[in-house]
Amino acid sequence: MLLEDKIVIVSGIGPGLGRELALGAAREGAAVVLAARTESYLREIDQLVKELGARSLVVPTDITNATQCQRLVDTTLDTFGRVDSLINSAYNPGPFCAFEEADLDDWRKTLEVNLFGALTLSQMVVAPMKRQGGGTIVMINTMVQRKPLPMQAGYGTSKGGLTAATRMLAKELGAHGIRVNSVSMGWMWGPPVETFIEQSAREQGVSPEEIISGITRDIPLGVIPDDADCANAALFFASDLSRVVTGANLDVNGGEFMP
Repeated sequence: MLLEDKIVIVSGIGPGLGRELALGAAREGAAVVLAARTESYLREIDQLVKELGARSLVVPTDITNATQCQRLVDTTLDTFGRVDSLINSAYNPGPFCAFEEADLDDWRKTLEVNLFGALTLSQMVVAPMKRQGGGTIVMINTMVQRKPLPMQAGYGTSKGGLTAATRMLAKELGAHGIRVNSVSMGWMWGPPVETFIEQSAREQGVSPEEIISGITRDIPLGVIPDDADCANAALFFASDLSRVVTGANLDVNGGEFMP
């Protein structure tokens, strides 16, 4: 198993990628620390993780709150004694609108989660990772900051900052055995995208299959990547298989964007 006996914190546990990251880490042998704002959903995923035979811990956390981030890390250390990997999956897409109509205060709220929230939580794990001789930080990123899309400037800008931070932290923390990498997701088949497709089909008066066909037309593999497959890319960076990789960004989009 890729993550046998590892202690993995996953922020942003939700109905899509966050769920698959937690379950994937559990399947690969990790003890999983589940963090998000909604405790009821955390408890639901916690039960699924335990059914897989993995150890788990629920710590409700708002990553824009430094005190709660510190509590998350401290509780993890008190329970498991170490933090081997942090996967920063929490995000705020912000409102989709044209830049000239945007309220930049909305951009600030998006950056608070996508950039500063991830950096706050990352900062909290540096000291324990240094003490134990290393660890991994994985930033969940987006194709949008590499292939810009209309109406998503605030979201893309926040994630662009995360890309730059990934490289800077990788450079600074590498001497301590701490690897920092980023995974840029494109379309992901899961509850959020399913809802978008159904809504778009209703609004346009077409079948969901037509909406899907329009999306996959630009994807060489011809499919919308599944949430679970996308999660596996992040788990690779959390594992020892990538032990000499740091400061990297992996595009996970079925080939829609090729740098």
